[in-house]
Amino acid sequence: MHKEALTFFPKEITELVETPCYLISEDVIEKNCRIMDSVQKRTGVKILLAQKAYSLPVTYPLISKYLHGVCASGLWEARLGWEEFKKEVHTYAPAFEGNEIDEIIDYSSVVIFNSVFQLRKYGEKVKNRGKHVGLRVNPGYSEVEVDLYNPCIPGSRFGVNPEDLEDIDLEIVDGFHFHALCEQNADVLVRVLNSFEKKYGKYLANLKWVNFGGGHHITRKDYDIELLCDTINLFRDKYNNIDVYLEPGEAVVLYAGVFVTKILDIINNGVNIAIVDSSAETHTPDVLAMPYRPEIIGCGFWGEYKYNYKIGGCSCLAGDFFGEYSFERPLKIGDRLIMLDMALYSFVKNNTFNGVKLPSIVVFNKKEGIKWQKNFSYADFIRKIK
Repeated sequence: MHKEALTFFPKEITELVETPCYLISEDVIEKNCRIMDSVQKRTGVKILLAQKAYSLPVTYPLISKYLHGVCASGLWEARLGWEEFKKEVHTYAPAFEGNEIDEIIDYSSVVIFNSVFQLRKYGEKVKNRGKHVGLRVNPGYSEVEVDLYNPCIPGSRFGVNPEDLEDIDLEIVDGFHFHALCEQNADVLVRVLNSFEKKYGKYLANLKWVNFGGGHHITRKDYDIELLCDTINLFRDKYNNIDVYLEPGEAVVLYAGVFVTKILDIINNGVNIAIVDSSAETHTPDVLAMPYRPEIIGCGFWGEYKYNYKIGGCSCLAGDFFGEYSFERPLKIGDRLIMLDMALYSFVKNNTFNGVKLPSIVVFNKKEGIKWQKNFSYADFIRKIK
């Protein structure tokens, strides 16, 4: 992965940008989109970009050449998709506000409800405006290991259960939505889908579509695309050519971004610690929430090479560390570190805790070089609180 990253993120680009910086490659995005488009062409599935993982409008014209639309998690994402992506917008939230629902309907092609109560309260309004009505259901099975990301754990907020649908008139419902994957392969989808069909199969003949949710790591090297295509085709054949949607987020921009940061200081407190001009807590919060250790170009695991360092962030949070790494040579102040796979769940979740400045966002491709850059200032920080 490191060698491939050097191909798509050459030094002449990573050394040029100011730090800290999210650096996004349109070439990798297009590579991913072509893979997903091949799945669309082989199966008739419609793939949507999950904006919760990645929402950068300057790249939407490229992605919209291949994908059918976006999914949104509320009013602002729905508006973003409608104004910037300009194709289908599927909007779901655990609950909708009464003072927002009319706007949400304006911006959405499909509105997906999380409960029978919300369906009854707003479903007719959606239908009368000529939009599709969806209902999220709990498939009752998941293999997500981290509870924070598991939508099917006991006590989940997400989706109705089979018993909730007994004696309910579902004539208004155009489609079912379920989501139970997280960075997983097609074999997991097969098992989730089996559970979904057992619980809800009797309703499917009357639906126009089913949305298999997100978490499909379609563009990962070891992903079983053949199994995915076979699974979708069998499902569509079984249920009268029903439309199927997928809404991956990570897969669209997998490996398409890096995070460039610079070493400000090196200290020793029993171990060597390199302090960088960025923060896991503020700039890559999933590093601490997941948690996970981002790969860094040229680095190994602790003890793999001669020189070991913990990489620490610049916030005052005691646990603000990116992880433990080893290097073939000693680090020095001013060195740049390139963290891999940072287009997803990074700038969409960052924050200004401690008044730490927001990294810039830079988009480039091999043909044009740097084509777009967004810088942030104190004004962006103060605007939120004053």
